[in-house]
Amino acid sequence: MALQRKLGRATDQRKAILKGLVTSLFKTGKIQTTEARAKEVKNIAEKLIATAVKELDSFTSKQVKVTTAKLDSDGKKITKTATSKNGRKYEVVDREEKTDMITVDSASRLHARRQIMNWVYRVHDEEGKAINIVDKIFDEIAPKYKEKNGGYTRIYKLGPRRGDAAEVVILELV
Repeated sequence: MALQRKLGRATDQRKAILKGLVTSLFKTGKIQTTEARAKEVKNIAEKLIATAVKELDSFTSKQVKVTTAKLDSDGKKITKTATSKNGRKYEVVDREEKTDMITVDSASRLHARRQIMNWVYRVHDEEGKAINIVDKIFDEIAPKYKEKNGGYTRIYKLGPRRGDAAEVVILELV
């Protein structure tokens, strides 16, 4: 028995289509596609959300020393002059050290993040800033469904498409 519908495509094309649809679903919360594709994306998205919900609280916090460059009022790095052993002068960026609390994933949560990374692309918003879909799933989507056991997505039928009469649906996160 096949794990997924073939969708009339070669394996690489089919995976690319599904990855793109899964990424769009998590980025926008809603996609419009054909019924067969929506059913496949629904299966994948439900498994990924369930994985994230299961690993939601398996991390620890830790203090880490971080050094950052000192900036002036214009946002440029402040430099200072230093002298080498042989007497030459050179510029060094002035740095400040501070401690930050960071979260450290457990091994199972790291594995879950990597599984999710297999099904999503790297995307950017309208301003060109990178959106980390995996962080969005763990920080925004999974906490919403913490108390829910499955049924994270919903399919609405819209009717046949004009060109080829394929059944068009809207797939959205509940």
